[in-house]
Amino acid sequence: MKKCILIFISVFALTSNTKAQDGFEGYLLADSNDRAKLIDAYVNPAMKGLIYGMNNGWYHTAKVHKPFGFDIAIGLNASFAPEEEEMFSLSGLTSINTGSITAATFAGSENTRPLTTISFAENNVTYNTTFNAPGGKKESLPLSAVPAPAVQLSLGLPAKFEVSLRLVPKIGDDNVKGRLFGIGLKKEITSWFGPIDKTPLHVSLLAAYTTMTVDYNINSSGDISVQDGLAEFKLNSYTVQAIASLNFPIINFYGGIGYGAGNSTLKMTGDYTLNYGPLSRTISDPINSEFDAGSFRTTIGSRLSLGFFKIFGSYTLQEYNTVNLGIAISLR
Repeated sequence: MKKCILIFISVFALTSNTKAQDGFEGYLLADSNDRAKLIDAYVNPAMKGLIYGMNNGWYHTAKVHKPFGFDIAIGLNASFAPEEEEMFSLSGLTSINTGSITAATFAGSENTRPLTTISFAENNVTYNTTFNAPGGKKESLPLSAVPAPAVQLSLGLPAKFEVSLRLVPKIGDDNVKGRLFGIGLKKEITSWFGPIDKTPLHVSLLAAYTTMTVDYNINSSGDISVQDGLAEFKLNSYTVQAIASLNFPIINFYGGIGYGAGNSTLKMTGDYTLNYGPLSRTISDPINSEFDAGSFRTTIGSRLSLGFFKIFGSYTLQEYNTVNLGIAISLR
């Protein structure tokens, strides 16, 4: 379980096993007008993909547990960025000059690293340098998609309610630490439809909320010297859905329609000394960015039941289409 969660947390580093200037921090070398635009464009698909992934995989049936029945599920959500969001435009930037008009976002190819020339004047001083723009992480990600593993406990309550919890205490290493909390509430309403509750069809309503924070230490490298460098990611996501399932002894089919959305922030704090050959300049707390995502969603999936052991999978159509695969131990 710990390894699964560490994969999740490492996504927020956005550049695991790379040095600072090879990651998105290299964009700090741009002038104050371009700096946030470049980093926001690079990070945006990771933020949106994680929001959509965090909203996924909350159920594998519409049927709720009997009071104090429960299941423990471990799953992987993988959100696919649209092809047009694997790259972003470099046009219209004042301090960037490159032979390419586009660069990779986090969701793009790791082989797309155009040589970038930075040139701008500040306080009557002209700064010049070159570096390779950071490549994407697509080839390094599971299923070439933004991953969001989920470990979830669901517990049946009276009156056909069921509560689900996702809880990860603060874990990680000296460079990346993160924690997560999520809660979902499902209410079965099959009985509202009269004789339907005598059939294999079950209908429920679901609402869920997840919050996560990750701290990523930024170290000195290349042309960037860092003191107390830290990237702080905070994400909040929520979803409301109507779900239904056909439950048979060995296999069931389930699906849902609804809406999922969320918001996130990225703060880069600390002091950064940026070197441009013989010249240097220092900036402090350079980034404070916000991101939003939201989309109507439609899910279809199936589950195989082998006694108390379940295997399930689903596909969700939304702005970032998302696949969910998982296993569960269920005691009703």
